[in-house]
Amino acid sequence: MTHSAPAIVILGNGSLATARKIAQLYPGALIHGLAERVEGADRVYHEFGATLRELYQQDTPIIALCAAGIVIRTLAPLLLEKGAEPPVLAVAEDGSAVVPLLGGLGGVNGMAREIAAGLDVAAAITTSGELRFGTCLLNPPDGYALGDLELGKRFVSDLLAGEHVRIEGAAPWLAQAQLPQDAEAHLSIHVGSAERAPTANELLIYPRSVLLAVSAGVADLPQTIRAALRQAQVAAQSLACLLAPATEMASPTLREAALELGVPLRFSSPAGAASEMARRALPGATIIPIDGHLALAIAEQPLNVSQIGQPRGRLAVIGLGPGAAELMVPAVKAELARATDVLGYETYVRMAGPFRPDQVLHCTDNREEMQRARHAFELAAQGRSVIVVSSGDPGVFAMAAAVLEALHESSDPAWHSVELEILPGVSASLATAAQAGAPLGHDFCVMSLSDNLKPWSIIEKRLDLAAEADLALAFYNPISRSRPWQLGRALEIVAQHRRPKTPVVLGRDIGRPGQTLRVITLGALTPEQVDMRTMVLIGSSTTCVFPRAEGGDWVYTPRWYGNKPLC
Repeated sequence: MTHSAPAIVILGNGSLATARKIAQLYPGALIHGLAERVEGADRVYHEFGATLRELYQQDTPIIALCAAGIVIRTLAPLLLEKGAEPPVLAVAEDGSAVVPLLGGLGGVNGMAREIAAGLDVAAAITTSGELRFGTCLLNPPDGYALGDLELGKRFVSDLLAGEHVRIEGAAPWLAQAQLPQDAEAHLSIHVGSAERAPTANELLIYPRSVLLAVSAGVADLPQTIRAALRQAQVAAQSLACLLAPATEMASPTLREAALELGVPLRFSSPAGAASEMARRALPGATIIPIDGHLALAIAEQPLNVSQIGQPRGRLAVIGLGPGAAELMVPAVKAELARATDVLGYETYVRMAGPFRPDQVLHCTDNREEMQRARHAFELAAQGRSVIVVSSGDPGVFAMAAAVLEALHESSDPAWHSVELEILPGVSASLATAAQAGAPLGHDFCVMSLSDNLKPWSIIEKRLDLAAEADLALAFYNPISRSRPWQLGRALEIVAQHRRPKTPVVLGRDIGRPGQTLRVITLGALTPEQVDMRTMVLIGSSTTCVFPRAEGGDWVYTPRWYGNKPLC
């Protein structure tokens, strides 16, 4: 079973050396360190239990460098309704013990052996079948699928009770196992792609060696495919992938069919009849035409799907949030893990790391947005999984609009076939507002004071109208060396409609190291107090300020609108 890269979770700096040794075994593994107790971790977390449960529910393998009991008690509430589970291991802080806890059918014992070998210790494996036979028969390696789990458990139980077994078919990994083989045995392990009725004395293991080519639109595709497999007497578990013409990349019918069948979807270019595509994809395979639109190709060995055709390219435009890892949404973290290519302004790309050695970084200047967007589509059209990085939210003065503009102006069908998704992030205005309280708690207006992409006259007009409408205001790009006067002019316009005591929040680098937050008044605000990395929030006529118990102020704009006496 294939899982994502593991999360290595540690509680203190004493575990860091061991964690780094383990991380070297798994490209893409990230070390998660407890905030204020671990320095140098890839990710920071604040609450051990919540972090472990979130990783488990995301099907992420977990390597926890702590006592096994802590892990068990933490995950116990999730085990009552468990189905498939990721591998979960406990490793001693000094690397002297490796204990697989959960995920016996997810390869946890294999991971335990790998980690133990890397740490030069013995893994504490307790699974009877693996101890006796040196392999888990109920968890075949990648490229193979188990026929029936419940019958398989009874089968392994019979073997452990002293029965012998014979092997039918090609199963290279079983040749290394210590199985009690006998050519006349009552029990048999059958490895093959032919459909067989399950029986108690036979363990069925199916090689994923079958490709199904689809040349044109087919009604009720999943059901049609299942019927085609039955007609050819091929087991559904042996289906490794669907292959379709590249012209059908954007077909939701194909995508939904592949998802329902649980197999990858690949695309062939040039297009052709189903039998022709299947033969071109797998030379030497047995080709079985089903009808004019479907054909099966059956190989002798499990397929390496990555070498067949190409996948549909994917382009995700993501928002990192303000910078703190804990404020990055889980969907963005998952997208970063799957990406082959990462594009963006270098500062933001570095914020998104660390990255695996196989991930390609394309860092550009902050003003090269359209070139970056076009480059992203060129890469995605090749079948790659591409990310365009923005800070904050990608749809707020960031890359989402540029990417959509690039697609809108393009007539290239390959670009329009790319799977495009915009993933949100916590915007700088919302992150700053949350630090201060709720200054944007009522209607508000978000504006960029940069006139690089719009005339200053438009900015002045919008400022005047928004201030007259008594909206709270959030200013992006408030000032720079090339336009030092514009913030001062903006404040003059706002002052025509607001009292000098109107609360103002200045948030600099919120969510990043060295962040600062100040609460002042509009009358006290001068351009010298602001730079390009400052978010400026100006309250409305109802915005209130009151002291925090620990020092500083809370700022909020009430949801009501009128003349209540609080402010």
